[in-house]
Amino acid sequence: MTELSGGPALPQERRVVTAIPGPKSQELWARKQATVAAGVGAVLPVFVKRAGGGVLEDVDGNSLIDFGSGIAVTSVGNSAEAVVRRATAQLADFTHTCAMVTPYEPYVEVCEALAELTPGDHEKKSALFNSGAEAVENAVKIARAYTKRQAVVVFDHGYHGRTNLTMALTAKNMPYKHGFGPFAPEVYRVPLAYPYRWLTGPENCAQEAAEQAITQITKQIGAENVAAIIIEPVLGEGGFIEPAKGFLPALANFAKENGIVFVADEIQSGFCRTGQWFACEDEGIVPDLITTAKGIAGGLPLAAVTGRAEIMDAAHAGGLGGTYGGNPVACAAALGSIETMRELDLNAKARHIEEVMKARLTAMQEKYDIIGEVRGRGAMIAIELVRSGSKDPNPEVTGALAKACHQEGLLVLTTGTFGNVLRFLPPLVIGEDLLNEGLDILEAAFGAL
Repeated sequence: MTELSGGPALPQERRVVTAIPGPKSQELWARKQATVAAGVGAVLPVFVKRAGGGVLEDVDGNSLIDFGSGIAVTSVGNSAEAVVRRATAQLADFTHTCAMVTPYEPYVEVCEALAELTPGDHEKKSALFNSGAEAVENAVKIARAYTKRQAVVVFDHGYHGRTNLTMALTAKNMPYKHGFGPFAPEVYRVPLAYPYRWLTGPENCAQEAAEQAITQITKQIGAENVAAIIIEPVLGEGGFIEPAKGFLPALANFAKENGIVFVADEIQSGFCRTGQWFACEDEGIVPDLITTAKGIAGGLPLAAVTGRAEIMDAAHAGGLGGTYGGNPVACAAALGSIETMRELDLNAKARHIEEVMKARLTAMQEKYDIIGEVRGRGAMIAIELVRSGSKDPNPEVTGALAKACHQEGLLVLTTGTFGNVLRFLPPLVIGEDLLNEGLDILEAAFGAL
């Protein structure tokens, strides 16, 4: 096999040798603007040449600490050995036949792994797709086929994708929905248990939010009309919100009592990201369907819907699929990614990242009152930034902090309905020295405000 230039062998160091972005990145950015649609933006306009472990190396020779993981995708690191080995072997055999035309073993192997890893000991089946949005759309199709109902319930601050149906499911207008309507019908949004912003306090949040959500469902929609309730066990684009403890079980129980399919959207939170294989395990939730993507295949496009066999089998033959869904190379990569997660015990590594990050971020919060809350689980950690002396969102300082980190060679991402959350998604294989160096940069950025 050709020697790799990136991957785990890449020097694990921060190195800033030019302004960021450097001259070569600026030249490539000009080429991008000339030929790539303006709607395809970039958080940081540096062009990556190699990546691995916890760093991204750009075309100018800068090496940046990666606190983004391609939005929770490269959890096993870029070009992880098992991912490359398995995907390369599959490339040499064949790249595509279409699983709906002539199937192949890697597709079946991924579905077998999902049946083993996802919560619950019931009989499970899966269908594979290309993206998280596609998985969510198909979960809705499956739930509607099973229940013979149409309504879909989602939550404030939720994010589920950029297709027409998933835009309807998504709460935030800009940049995801603005100007792209009309959207798919029969989608209803109810309150989320958001402890930091619950008006009567976090101690009342779970019960009151669940009561409000259930009341709206029963009185405004009719439980007997609801096909699916869809929720992220830890919200991603909404701001890494952990629903107050007790909220998810209350909704799952309500769904069970009323014949509603309960769908856990684990696209960002799944595959060891929160220190468990899936975030819904934290409260013992066993969803009827679970959607996965992002971290499943180490950077190759793959997604899945996994769930109770009787629900998954509700769709007629030929009703599920897609030309590229479950591509054999992506399936091989997924098997390599899962192999890496098991061998390196990346759940334990995620939990250690949480210990390190929360200790450092909590210490910063004691110094800077603009940090309203430190939250998250595993390597899915965030800080919500507010105006001093209040809980008013502070997107301006959030953007300024992100820019300051970028200039010093630390890639961080912003998120949240109000644009005031810094989120941290380091690869689960990042070294502790790099992790702490990244936090040093963040702390210096706060000090320079």
